Amino acid sequence: MDSLTQRLKALSSAEDFLQFFGVPYDERTVQVNRLHILKRFYQYLHKAEGLAGLDDVELFRRYRELLVQAHQDFVTSTAAREKVFKVFQDADGTQHVQLSSLRESLAERRAARAAG
Repeated sequence: MDSLTQRLKALSSAEDFLQFFGVPYDERTVQVNRLHILKRFYQYLHKAEGLAGLDDVELFRRYRELLVQAHQDFVTSTAAREKVFKVFQDADGTQHVQLSSLRESLAERRAARAAG
């Protein structure tokens, strides 16, 4: 019999993980937040203590609990509020571009077009 770890390696999408663990999920939430859910699941796994000594059955149970929690985070919140990825952590998810930078870029494009 394959170990739990081996079976998990075959999974690739959030839907695959949710189905494998038998977690009921909101399709719309997963469609919009699939990468966020997987990243949060990984974060929960990384912080979880006491997983190393568990057998596959107990490990499956704990992984399932953490996946349920990761999914639920995005049912009750948004990606911008949860800030799983760096883009949302930096400057609260906003980007700042200097007006002078835009002017320079526009001038360079105009010059390139005139030369070309």
